[in-house]
Amino acid sequence: MPSIFDQTPPRTGTYSFKWEKYQGTDILPAWVADTEFRCADPILAALQTRIEHGNLGYVLPGQYQPAIDAVCRWLKDKHDWEIDPQWLVWTPGVVPAFNTACKAYCEPGDKVLIQTPNYPPLLAAPKLNNLQRVDIATLDKGDRYTLDLDQLASEAADPKCKLLILCNPMNPVGAVLSAEEVNRIAQICEQHDVVLCSDEIHCDLLLEPGVKHIPAGREPGLQQRSVTLMAASKTFNIAGLGASFAIVPDARLRQAFIGAAAGIVPWVNQLGLLATEAAFTQCDEWHQQQLDYLKGNRDLLVERINAIDGLSVKLQEATFLAWVDASGLGVSNVQKWAEDRGVGPSPGTDFGAPDHFRINFGCSRAMLTQLLDRLASK
Repeated sequence: MPSIFDQTPPRTGTYSFKWEKYQGTDILPAWVADTEFRCADPILAALQTRIEHGNLGYVLPGQYQPAIDAVCRWLKDKHDWEIDPQWLVWTPGVVPAFNTACKAYCEPGDKVLIQTPNYPPLLAAPKLNNLQRVDIATLDKGDRYTLDLDQLASEAADPKCKLLILCNPMNPVGAVLSAEEVNRIAQICEQHDVVLCSDEIHCDLLLEPGVKHIPAGREPGLQQRSVTLMAASKTFNIAGLGASFAIVPDARLRQAFIGAAAGIVPWVNQLGLLATEAAFTQCDEWHQQQLDYLKGNRDLLVERINAIDGLSVKLQEATFLAWVDASGLGVSNVQKWAEDRGVGPSPGTDFGAPDHFRINFGCSRAMLTQLLDRLASK
């Protein structure tokens, strides 16, 4: 039976960021981390109802109780995390949120620990805030990637290191930190008085059976020194509505975070709040169907990519993004190699790994097959 995810709406004329890059060429875009899927009907219905109502004036996120209740319900149901609603701080995206964390917890010249490779806005955050970036390597364990925790412990001992920004699940490598790894990170942060800002925007896109996401702020050792960033945006393809949230259990850290954002970071708009509410209360079945579809896409991609000479990829534990090792191609520009075959991935050089590229497989099976056929062509 055809899946609802086989039928993706055409994006011609929508000024899609992903599709505009290669407009007028025969290159299929597979880069920016949004999917090609149509939003779930309850989300679209909620937005349509508000549009038909006709008034799109100010709505203060902290007063929009249905969205607050929806977040609390989702975290308890999906992540076994019962939060105090007062811990919740709405932000118009995780990028302004982790930049806010840089302002809140660091002084100019301080150091920020960043796992690498990582997605470009996160890599850029320290410099934007007059801070020094300290790169923490990602280790290849054969079947999966993980953070170099020994290096993290060594670098965190520097008193100038005030903040660690993680991406978990890890973007671009698709790994999910285990409970043991999160516990070690908590010990390091506690020992060296480092605040953790954990970008967990992909936490509801777990593809591998048995893999569990550990929210940073749920861990006892991190509750008083963490900012956990989440959103419905990647999971439900509503990134263009600019709605996310930070969970900051510690009142002192929360007040510093709110203060750093004041007057600079705008409110989440009311359509983003509505979409988040609908996603986290009415779309559980759609969510599970999407995970099943993405697993099929992932498995097809891994099989096909690993059959192409010069390319290799691991089985992603999470996300709809595949981190492809192209070092075996023996070419000077792996991005050009892909684009010459009509595929536009995210350039590995943007993530700090020029011999890799990142493929977005959040698309119809037909589009994915076309992407893979092109990469396999001579």
